[in-house]
Amino acid sequence: MINKYLYLLIIVGFFACKQVPPSFTFVQLCDTQLGMGGYEHDKASFEQAVKQINALDPAFVVVCGDLVNDASDSSFSDFNSIREGFRMPCYLASGNHDVGNLPTAQSLIYYREKIGDDYYQFEYSDVAFLVTNTQLWKAEVPEESQRHHDWFMESLKANKNKFQSQVVIGHYPLYIDSISEEEAYFNLPSDKRFSLVEAFEQNHVRAYLSGHTHHRMINQYNSIWMVGGDPTSKVFDENPLGFRVWTVSADTLLHDFVALEGFEFSTEK
Repeated sequence: MINKYLYLLIIVGFFACKQVPPSFTFVQLCDTQLGMGGYEHDKASFEQAVKQINALDPAFVVVCGDLVNDASDSSFSDFNSIREGFRMPCYLASGNHDVGNLPTAQSLIYYREKIGDDYYQFEYSDVAFLVTNTQLWKAEVPEESQRHHDWFMESLKANKNKFQSQVVIGHYPLYIDSISEEEAYFNLPSDKRFSLVEAFEQNHVRAYLSGHTHHRMINQYNSIWMVGGDPTSKVFDENPLGFRVWTVSADTLLHDFVALEGFEFSTEK
């Protein structure tokens, strides 16, 4: 029979040797929205973001929707052309300017043909990232909204015991100032946001990343980061154009803003 002290040493050694996932960084871009702040300006600012992000060499990039201002063959082609300059994976969420304020079967098919899936999951290290189509929460689209919501809830639950934590990426913020605020153009319906934060808390979601507002928004709901804003096209606050760098480790989740070099910003709405 194995000595109980030897057994304890084996157990302690196992946990001491167990690998802790290394920390990593990724970048959050919001509202590249080619055509919002002037089409050539927005192409140039997106190109500058690609240049600066490549120099930082993060693990990957996420874009929180509104890739373009007016969805068309040419605007999506220009976006894709600039996006190809990234030297690391770039994951995209769809925004209301990409699929419509009230998406249709046709607008969703068009986006999927020109850009790709509008909701999906990817993983990095011990973290699951769920990319959502928030227009399907903001508006009720027959079949599509329910299919999207079922996929999201099932994915959250399935990931709970497979990954250390989860991060959700979308376009619309859940709320601007308070989870109890009235529904308006810049937030999600109240019934959706309450059910989502409950699901977040139950399934180890550490952050929800969004765009849409064109102004910096940094909130915490209990221990969950709710961070949006910082576009590369046009801002509606006093902050410069730029992007956000996230650092993920086993026990911390930190983020810092990086301004675009050489670009003035406009607060004109």
